[in-house]
Amino acid sequence: MSGIPARFSEYITSDCDRCAFIQAYLHEQGVASVVLPIAGKRHVYVKFPNSHYNTQFKIKTVVAHYDRVEGTPGANDNSAANFSLMDWAIRLQRRNAPHNIRLLFSDGEELGKGGVAQQGAFSLAALFKRLGIINDDIYVFDCMGRGTIPVLGKTEISLNAPYAFRKKIALLEERASKLLARSGASRWLTLPFAYSDNAGFIASGIPAVVITMLPEDEASRYYGALLREKALESFVMNHSAAYDFSIASLTGNAAERITRLRALLPQTWRLLHTKDDDEASLTPESFALFSNILDVLASEKSSV
Repeated sequence: MSGIPARFSEYITSDCDRCAFIQAYLHEQGVASVVLPIAGKRHVYVKFPNSHYNTQFKIKTVVAHYDRVEGTPGANDNSAANFSLMDWAIRLQRRNAPHNIRLLFSDGEELGKGGVAQQGAFSLAALFKRLGIINDDIYVFDCMGRGTIPVLGKTEISLNAPYAFRKKIALLEERASKLLARSGASRWLTLPFAYSDNAGFIASGIPAVVITMLPEDEASRYYGALLREKALESFVMNHSAAYDFSIASLTGNAAERITRLRALLPQTWRLLHTKDDDEASLTPESFALFSNILDVLASEKSSV
């Protein structure tokens, strides 16, 4: 797959029922899916045949939220990832061979700015725990439509967390690093990135990583800014104002600090949650690279 998909413009229209679109798009190509209604959210679960799973190897759960901030196109956040995953699901279905992929389009990620417990992935993770699904490799993909530098989001885990949990996170990050190294990208980076659906899983005690994409020049400038400005990492990972552009209520030093730190963010992230997160802002080459990352992930096999 290369370039922006033909029906992408339809998906980002303001009146699109994105949950229904995903299901219809997959159904038209022979891929079954069901809606999981959990805590008022509607997650879409792709149903691959049982023959696509080999119990000797670890399940790889892939998650990408399909909801968007109201009044925005959400082209990069998170329609680009959604479309790539829909087309990937079709490729996996037609391949008819074990891939051990569990694929979910999640709802309610954007609600996480009100606290992780409001995030759709938090209640989804609770379901995983009830079902005993706690040993998957969970990959969250968010904002994959601009640039060619994959970014593995840095994970902050308290030293008070159980050693076994911290070890699982470290091993998952190692496998994610190897995935990106084999993806065909010219390079990849581990950088602070705002928590996505991985936050809901981590808060529930289930390891998860988030992967995003940036243009090369933006990734380099951001890396340099992190070295110069020690407060930037915490701002990105722990401050909702990093991506909330309505700061009219802030005045004085608080507003000045947020404005200064926000100016150090990649332009790609400054477009998020605005009307400028549109199709014109995307880079077609991102779709080809992300497609390759997904195909490499499907081919990987880790023993249970």
